[in-house]
Formats: sequence, structure tokens, C-alpha cells
Amino acid sequence: MKKNHTLFHIVLTTIAAIFVGATMGNAQVKTGEKAPNFTLKDTAGQSHSLSDFAGKTVILEWTNAECPFVKKFYDNGDMQKMQAQMTNDGAVWLQIVSSAEGKQGFVTPEQGQKLRADKDMKSTAMLLDPTGKVGKMYAAKTTPHMYVINDEGVLVYQGAIDDKASANAADVAGANNYVLAAYEAVTEGKEVADATTKPYGCGVKY
Repeated sequence: MKKNHTLFHIVLTTIAAIFVGATMGNAQVKTGEKAPNFTLKDTAGQSHSLSDFAGKTVILEWTNAECPFVKKFYDNGDMQKMQAQMTNDGAVWLQIVSSAEGKQGFVTPEQGQKLRADKDMKSTAMLLDPTGKVGKMYAAKTTPHMYVINDEGVLVYQGAIDDKASANAADVAGANNYVLAAYEAVTEGKEVADATTKPYGCGVKY
């Protein structure tokens, strides 16, 4: 009986550990709450903290230049147009690379600088997160995975860039762009209609 009781206890403990691990693995920032602060260096070696941009709308874009879902938006300049539109309005657009060294999408600072120039990227900065600390903090699952933070530091949108979950560039034109809609709602002082959506793309290569 004692042996069975011990076995039962071990099974319960194991299940609890798995549940806690799964819960922690799925932990994420919540839409409608304050976006957690972070600090990362960009491809030029300059440090940026989210708190540096208090009072501004901030767009976070998890990216991986080798991912076909990312290429969908960059090859025809669609992502660059969005970046230019929002940064010209005074918003801050931060690309974040959370690919670990040796994994698809990892870039050194020099490679990141060249990539930004080659693709004519219009983001404020490309931030490097090779340890995945910030990616996991925000539970970034895919590239792209998008977040919009308003001028009060509240996360008002997270999820997919649009509603066409494909890697086909031809689908961009007819898609409902969630990020653009969220940005326009923020600038107009309105509530974001689709505040949380399911992201799609390549898995972040932690």
C-alpha cells in the first residue's frame, strides 16, 4: 500500500511539474496591460530600452530574413512602406531578431547592418536578441509576430500582421492588415477592434 501511495505521489508530482512547465512556456504579455520594459542593442551597437520611447506609439516586429513568411512582406517592399508610413508619423518601429546563434535568421551586428541596407528597411532600429530573453518575455512565436504599444505604454495589439496566413506575396494586397488597423485606431484615439489574433509564420528559432 505504501509503495502504491509513493508511486501515486510521484505521478502527481510529475504531472504538476509538466503543467507548471507548460504554463510558464505559454506565459505571455496580455493585451490591454502595460508592455514590459526591455533593453537590447541594435545592429550599430547602440542600446535601446522600450522606456526610452515613452509617449510614442511603438511597433515591435519579430523578424527572420530567411523565413518565407517574412520575405512575403519585404521582397515587394510592403513592410518597408508600413515602416516608413509609421515612423514618418513619429512612431517607433523596432525589429527584433531572436534567432539563436547557429539557427536560421541569426545575424551578427555587421550582417544586420548590411541586411537593413540591402532591403532598404525603414524601421527605427533592428535589435538583436540572440539569447531569446525578450522574445520569450513577449512569447513571440513566429516571424513575423507583431505588437503595437500605445503612447501610454499599453500593449493594444498582438498577433499576426494580417488575415492571410500564407507565404504568397500576392496575398498582401487583399488582406486585412491588423497592424495598420491597430495603428490607425491608436492615432485616432479609438479602441482596437481585433486586439489579439493568432500569429502565423516560421517559428522563432530560439
